[in-house]
Amino acid sequence: MSISVATRDPRIADVDVSDTTLTVTLRDGRTIAAPLDWFPRLKNATPEARTAWEPAAAGHGIHWPRIDEDLSVEGLLQGQPAAGG
Repeated sequence: MSISVATRDPRIADVDVSDTTLTVTLRDGRTIAAPLDWFPRLKNATPEARTAWEPAAAGHGIHWPRIDEDLSVEGLLQGQPAAGG
């Protein structure tokens, strides 16, 4: 009997920022969505600045260089708004 075990890989695969929601897809297929109101810098940024993200902390975080915003996967999984959000 074989047992299939899902491999958890909580690193960033993709990020989408709409006018209302931050959606993060992880490499293991999980998706995290949070209201954009939780992240004032992202909410107030231009659409171009919102799409200019890069992985940080070996893929365990997200950095938006144009607005100097950083979020961690751990914080998103715990449902933590950004400081001041």
